[in-house]
Amino acid sequence: MKGSQLTLFAANQSHRTSRMTVVEWILDKTKEAGIEGATVIEVSESIDAHGKYHAARFFELVDQPVVVTVAAEDARIDALLDSLRHGGVELFYTRCRIEYEVLGAGVRDGGE
Repeated sequence: MKGSQLTLFAANQSHRTSRMTVVEWILDKTKEAGIEGATVIEVSESIDAHGKYHAARFFELVDQPVVVTVAAEDARIDALLDSLRHGGVELFYTRCRIEYEVLGAGVRDGGE
């Protein structure tokens, strides 16, 4: 299959919108767009799109940066981006054309 990989960079995972953390909100919007999988990666340090430094501290993870990556057909990525654009949360993203598939489809729990 062909589509896009969307990588969203949230400078601070503690920010909240609609009574959810930014990550929960992104995952909710991802599901609403019909995208079934996402990967959340907690990053130790980053510099945001405005040049501000963010880092996870030993006693305080409030400023810990997070990356969310999803892959899907272009129409679903377009729907997700449209929803995120109107959500009032500032996010930086990258989008790349990809080819993807699920390997071992139909094989679950070691069965055949």
